[in-house]
Amino acid sequence: MNKFADLEALVAVVDTGSFSAAAERLGIAKSVISRRISLFEERLGNKLLYRTTRRLSLTDSGRDLYHQAMQILNDLHDAEQHASEGSTSLQGKIRIAAPLSFGLRHLSHTLATFMLKHPGIELDIDLNDREINLVEDGFDMAIRVGELQDSTLIAKRLGTIRSITCASPGYLERYGEPKHPEDLNKHMALQYAYVSPRQQWRFIDSTNKIHIVQPRIVMKANNGEVLANAACSDIGITSTPSFILNDYCQQGKLIPILNDYSKAEIGLYALFPPGRLISQRMRRLADFLASQYGETPYWDACLKNTH
Repeated sequence: MNKFADLEALVAVVDTGSFSAAAERLGIAKSVISRRISLFEERLGNKLLYRTTRRLSLTDSGRDLYHQAMQILNDLHDAEQHASEGSTSLQGKIRIAAPLSFGLRHLSHTLATFMLKHPGIELDIDLNDREINLVEDGFDMAIRVGELQDSTLIAKRLGTIRSITCASPGYLERYGEPKHPEDLNKHMALQYAYVSPRQQWRFIDSTNKIHIVQPRIVMKANNGEVLANAACSDIGITSTPSFILNDYCQQGKLIPILNDYSKAEIGLYALFPPGRLISQRMRRLADFLASQYGETPYWDACLKNTH
């Protein structure tokens, strides 16, 4: 009985999607892989995989064991790397969750640069604006924009996110430009679904006085890119992070407004599951992301002339 080989077989089958591909990855016969999984299930007294002629899928027990097996294999690999004197190359898999717009616009390019520097790294990236659970969903790292809710997570600050309020030239020509936050009460606005209106439409003046307004919300969406495109179509005013709006402003599709009023800054974080050692490859990736973004990221170009 080789428990390590059993875990390795399970991970290979799930990652590749078939017994044949798993056998090819591990350099053993397909029948050996199949027997290992069957004996593993028999020993545990629990089914790990649903098998059909078309596909394989994990049972609930299999899913839990798969995530734990990934962590065990990764930890073993990290221990071997640390024990290898003079070894500077990074190897292994990192499963990352990140917001959709940030992932498409910025993270994808940064991760590609990191992989070119470290060709032994394999990335599994999930782009989604929903709030994920790192432990239950089996992620090694999550990139999060905003305030941290779960204090048990291990967090590394990567940079600062600033928001900007914008409208299209066509909208401003038709409805006029708001000069004071209170003017927004007479305007149409676009609301991000995962933030309360009170948070999104909160402004700070030069005396640190806070102004919270209530524009007419004509569209809600769980993705900032959708709101930006709607704003470009003269639908309403958007107040969205600059990492989304920078390109639209640079192209003249949107115009920053209310430039004498600021929005609260929020953090950009790398989050790690609690109770685990952070592997060398994940530490190096987080450090690289922080070096690329920082407190004055390149996408804040649209803010240079607004305050």
